[in-house]
Amino acid sequence: MSDKKSKSPIAVSDARGLRTLHVGGEAIQSAMRLDDPHALALDYTRCMMAFLLLQPEPREALMIGLGGGSLAKFFHRRMRSTRVRVVELDARVVAAARAHFALPPDDERLKVEVGDGAEAISPECCDLLVVDAFEDELHVPKLASREFYDAAFLALREPGVLVINYMDDDPKFDQNLQRLERAFGGAVLAMPALYDPNILAFAFRGAPASIAWSTLRTRAEKLEARYELPFTRYVSKLRAMNRCTPQALVIHGD
Repeated sequence: MSDKKSKSPIAVSDARGLRTLHVGGEAIQSAMRLDDPHALALDYTRCMMAFLLLQPEPREALMIGLGGGSLAKFFHRRMRSTRVRVVELDARVVAAARAHFALPPDDERLKVEVGDGAEAISPECCDLLVVDAFEDELHVPKLASREFYDAAFLALREPGVLVINYMDDDPKFDQNLQRLERAFGGAVLAMPALYDPNILAFAFRGAPASIAWSTLRTRAEKLEARYELPFTRYVSKLRAMNRCTPQALVIHGD
């Protein structure tokens, strides 16, 4: 969250039915389907919703990083029992989301504010914390520090989950994941996106040591019907990077 971001040019472009947001470079920060503004247009944002397999009914969500507001809009439209607070460093990004990406005005379930996300968290302020903040294609270092991950653990009420988006070629990914595991007592899962070059990390406070694959499959079928997202494929993807047995996915433990 350096001054670099506030000085980076912002561009909005339309092509092939998609509107995209760029901040300081060619990387796509957000995308919106012009024919369905409230859908999750990018694969990695859809994959971030895999947290619902373990935290199906969040009540208070805090999102750090807005982009075009894809996740905030999806929550607002499809998850009526969840209150969402979004903190975005750059006021111009908020303005672009309002003007070009159909971000709705604040109401009793949605609040968007300009500020430093690392300073926005406080003990037990949410049961879902979502971090998707980049300077062009680089994960914001302040949001991957030991201090931030420790504070993120304390920010969650039990049961709670932290969801973080990383790029799969991030040279600091392994270091960040180890730091995250230390902060959360090992209760961390990682999942590669289905198509995008992203890895999603899910860190838990108050989660069980493991969860049966049969339970996950049953939940996935229900979530898939409700949200029209491929949750059954997310269950399969969770096998790739995490400890598991033939019967269960291991979340934490020796």
